[in-house]
Amino acid sequence: MKSLAFIHRNDTRFAIGDFYPALSVFSYQELGNTTSPFLLLDHLGPGRLEPKSNKKGVHEHPHRGFETVTFVFAGELEHQDSIGNGGVIGQGDVQWMTAASGIQHIEQFSPKFREQGGYFEMVQLWVNLPAKDKMSTPHYQSLLNNTIPKNLLKNDAGYVRIVAGQFQNTPGIAQTFSPMNVLDVHLKKGHQITLPANHGDTTLIYLRRGKIQFSADEDLLEEQAMAMMSSFDTDVAITALENCDLLFLSAPPLHEPINGHGFFVMNRYDEILQAYEDLKTGQFGKY
Repeated sequence: MKSLAFIHRNDTRFAIGDFYPALSVFSYQELGNTTSPFLLLDHLGPGRLEPKSNKKGVHEHPHRGFETVTFVFAGELEHQDSIGNGGVIGQGDVQWMTAASGIQHIEQFSPKFREQGGYFEMVQLWVNLPAKDKMSTPHYQSLLNNTIPKNLLKNDAGYVRIVAGQFQNTPGIAQTFSPMNVLDVHLKKGHQITLPANHGDTTLIYLRRGKIQFSADEDLLEEQAMAMMSSFDTDVAITALENCDLLFLSAPPLHEPINGHGFFVMNRYDEILQAYEDLKTGQFGKY
C-alpha cells in the first residue's frame, strides 16, 4: 500500500467572483510539478445564497492548455461557452470542460437558484493536458448525476462514484487525454476501503468532510486538507474515523514543464504571450 508523503492545508478563504467562501486547496504555483497532472483544486463553499440574490458568479473569462472539472455537491450552476455549450449543472452533476486551444466561458448561479436561494458547495479541479494536446480542439462533457456509475460498498459502508478511470471493474464515463482515476467517495465511520493507484502515480486525497487515517502510525487527515501519497507501491487503504466525503485523484505525472499565468497553463513563456496576443487580436478560440 502507498504511504502518506505529506499533508497540505490552506485555511485562507477568499472570493472567486461572487463565489464566497472559496478555499484554494492547492495549486501548481505552490507545489509545481509535485501534483502533476493535477494543477489546482478550489473548494467553493459550503455557503448559503440568500433568496433573490443579485450575486451571479464568475463572468466570461478565457482558458487555454488544460481542463476544468467542476463537481456540484449542492446548489445549481449555469454554464455558457464560446463553442456553443450551455446548460444547468445541478446537485451530483460534473462538468468536464477541455479548454485546450482556447475557450471562453461563464459560470454563474442559475436564475432559479438565485431566486430561491439555498445551500451550495462545489469543487473545481484543473487537469493539465500533455504538450501534444494543449492546442487541440476544445471539448465539453456534461456528466449528469444519474449517468455517473455508482458502486455501493459492502456492509453498507458507503459508495464510490466513478467519474473517470475505474473502480472494482466499473469504468467511469469521462473521456480523458491521459489515464487517471477520479473518484467521489462517501465512507461511513468505522469502515475501510482500498482505492486503486499504480506505482509511480501522483495520488491525492482531498477530504471535504470527516476524518480519516491511512495506517495506525500515520497522521490523521482532517476535513478540508489534502493528502499526497508516496509514488511508490500501489493502492491506498483508508479507515474512516468519522463519516467522510472525499475526492480521490490518481494519475501518472506528465514530466513536462509548466508555465502558467492567470487563465492559461502552457509549457513555455512564449506560449503564454501568444495566448494573450490571440485574445487581444480576436484569434483566441478560432479553430
